[in-house]
Amino acid sequence: MAPGKTIKAKIKKTLPVTGPQAPTVSELMHWYCMNTNTHGCRRIVVSRGRLRRFIWILLTLSAVGLILWQCAELVMSYYTASVSVTVQFQKLPFPAVTICNINPYKYSAMKEHLSELDKETKNALETLYGFSEGKSKVRRDADDWNSTESKFLERIPLLKFKDLYKKTATEIPSGNKRKIETNVFHQGSSMVNTGDPQDVVGFQLVSSVPTSDCAVYTFSSGVNAIQEWYKLHYMNIMAQIPLETKVNMGYSAEDLLLTCFFDGISCDARNFTPFHHPLYGNCYTFNSGENGKVLTTSTGGSEYGLQVVLYVEEADYNPFLVTSTGAKIIVHDQHEYPFIEDIGTEIETATATSIGMHFTRSHKLSKPYSDCTETGTDIPVANLYNKSYSLQICLHSCFQRAMVDTCGCAQYAQPLPPGAEYCNYKKYPNWMYCYYKLHEKFVKEQLGCQQICKEACSFNEWTLTTSLAQWPSSVSEVSSHQGLLSLSLPRTDLANLVVFYKDLNERFISENPANNIVILLSNFGGQLGLWMSCSVVCVIEIIEVFFIDSFFIVTRRRWQKAKRWWNDRKAAPTQEPPQGNAPAREGHDNLACTDEDLPTFNTALGLPVPHENHMLRTPPPNYNTLQLDAAFTDPLPDTLEGRSH
Repeated sequence: MAPGKTIKAKIKKTLPVTGPQAPTVSELMHWYCMNTNTHGCRRIVVSRGRLRRFIWILLTLSAVGLILWQCAELVMSYYTASVSVTVQFQKLPFPAVTICNINPYKYSAMKEHLSELDKETKNALETLYGFSEGKSKVRRDADDWNSTESKFLERIPLLKFKDLYKKTATEIPSGNKRKIETNVFHQGSSMVNTGDPQDVVGFQLVSSVPTSDCAVYTFSSGVNAIQEWYKLHYMNIMAQIPLETKVNMGYSAEDLLLTCFFDGISCDARNFTPFHHPLYGNCYTFNSGENGKVLTTSTGGSEYGLQVVLYVEEADYNPFLVTSTGAKIIVHDQHEYPFIEDIGTEIETATATSIGMHFTRSHKLSKPYSDCTETGTDIPVANLYNKSYSLQICLHSCFQRAMVDTCGCAQYAQPLPPGAEYCNYKKYPNWMYCYYKLHEKFVKEQLGCQQICKEACSFNEWTLTTSLAQWPSSVSEVSSHQGLLSLSLPRTDLANLVVFYKDLNERFISENPANNIVILLSNFGGQLGLWMSCSVVCVIEIIEVFFIDSFFIVTRRRWQKAKRWWNDRKAAPTQEPPQGNAPAREGHDNLACTDEDLPTFNTALGLPVPHENHMLRTPPPNYNTLQLDAAFTDPLPDTLEGRSH
């Protein structure tokens, strides 16, 4: 064997072997953990302390388990060739449908309370237009129109302007001239004018008797001006009538509803929940959910919706309050208040009205994504309607609260706040002027209600499609002698209404954040993996080394420094200060230079001599007994051969 190979073989036997050539599995695993890029395995080996090592073992095994589980799922999904078919029969909740007669109260029952107001209104119309009501209709019959008293016109005078710039007006119906020295507010125009395009009709509102603060509100249409004037006095009168009396003067469910079908099954007035609306009197809600049960439908089409026939009794309408005939409905959620005066749909008489619906659920994200509210509890406005929060409820409640705070009383068209009462000019003479001024600020967004109130984040919406057809037809009117037409009711008093789902496709509109914690972590992981080849275990390792370990090292060093400072401070008072008259020590007085003993390590460095009662120490070794052992006990053959030569 060559000498080089012999030496190499001898070194292999003597030196420790690591790496894949390790003699034992334990050494192989140790080498792998110290040299692998898998950070968890390395941390298991180098971690100090059983707790840390146990934590790293647990984290590493958990990561391995998750990897195996995900890989198994991927493999199973890859080799799976099955197909799943899901058949679902969907049911949609049917909305609440509120129905009101356009005429709030029967005129025959209200005539006693409105007789004087109707007389003055009739005289104003005759003076302005030169015509009187026909006596052929029962609903326009009134006794003794030529009354000399005009208390309503004296309180709020009706004025006719020939020229607004001259600010001279003629009182209606007296014809007296009056000079206007106050602000004039024009409330809009209409296609029905007084005859002369330059003629403008309005009324004057006065703040209070001691002051001259007043305003004139004008309209391009005399009909609109008189109707608005009539409504002011009408609300003032109705605010003084008890609720029970007003309910009795309105239309009952049996009067309004003649027939009813839902989902092909007959229904009646017992399926409608009554409630009193200040402007529309007795209204009735189908599927109100008051008993906790909401009706659903599983089939679309007009045959499976709500079908009702309404009787409006046009002959008993108030001729000065309403100018149209029919009913008004609104489709809404069971938890919402029906603002029928704002978004209601009018139903014509002698007409079949079909309303097809599409259902949409909407959900918006609240702060910081949008300025909406979940429940309305964060809005500083008290809910007066006892229903779920909505933007309209907030606006109406805010205006009513401002009305009570500013004018001292509540407006009749909205619910009463606690401790308040409705306005009437017997107790509050200037409430009408205050109401108009406040409403003007509300429209101009000067009250702050539009800034306080927010939209609701979640709401249900029904998109309506309306179609009309003449009903009943002349053929059915002649040939049918059963059911409704056998009662000989006039067509102008009947209205047919059908509310149904056009299809059962429910739309759900939801806002989702473009960035969330999952996307953020994924982006971080992608950047760390791309540029630094880091994983979750690597991040944990960095946290352990650079934060936990560094913190403990800095803390330990500061503690040791503070401890040394404290010990030095305690030892300082015990040392005696040097005497002023002590003789100076010379070099020969240094103990390190004495010849009695050999110099030691302490004397060589000039350290103080230890006390006599020093502790026993390990004696120095006897250097004569030390021997050097050769690394190789037996001489190598090639070395001996070289020496012999």
